Amino acid sequence: MGIRLVVAEDQVLLREGIVRILEGAGLEVVAQAGDADDLLRKASAHRPDVVITDIQMPPGRADDGLRAALEIRRRLPGVGVLVLSQFLEEQYVLDLLGDDAAGVGYLLKDHVGQIDAFVDAVRRVAAGGSALDPDVVAAMVGRRRRADPLAELSAREREVLELMAQGKSNAGIASALVISPATVEKHVTNIFAKLRLDGDAAEHRRVLAVLALLKAT
Repeated sequence: MGIRLVVAEDQVLLREGIVRILEGAGLEVVAQAGDADDLLRKASAHRPDVVITDIQMPPGRADDGLRAALEIRRRLPGVGVLVLSQFLEEQYVLDLLGDDAAGVGYLLKDHVGQIDAFVDAVRRVAAGGSALDPDVVAAMVGRRRRADPLAELSAREREVLELMAQGKSNAGIASALVISPATVEKHVTNIFAKLRLDGDAAEHRRVLAVLALLKAT
């Protein structure tokens, strides 16, 4: 069965463009919404694999889309949520992640035109992974160079963790850093050990490591 989506965006031309990209990649858009209230209704009715939503939407045109996404996370925990934002708002990212980065994505609208990366992000969120915009990760990490739970990580381990936060697999990290998968696995093991994330399944520890990166103060 293919990936089923609900797309919420109040700008009709942008919404139609997103839908065309997704359907061109073989994904199924089961419903569209132009405001936050309609998004909640259609998400509840269709139970899609992923909801894609803008942050600023009617009726309030503030953070209505984000609040709808948070409500969907609460009501429908099996539905992935991918938020599109015009701006990098750190608090929005943290609110969306909560205590679990699984099935969550946050992308800047400027990057939606990078079709392969956008579709890959949708697929990762549908599979229960995370997909965070590289610019978001870089900006948030840059603000957290003070003493924190990540202080023990080497520069290379921090690079690996930043790429992990973007949702990349070990193979993807190896390709990005031009190192072997075995070396990536060693770095990931060291990250888990230094962050004291021993004993749980690897995928669960990846989520906890990403949360440690984004929430460190």
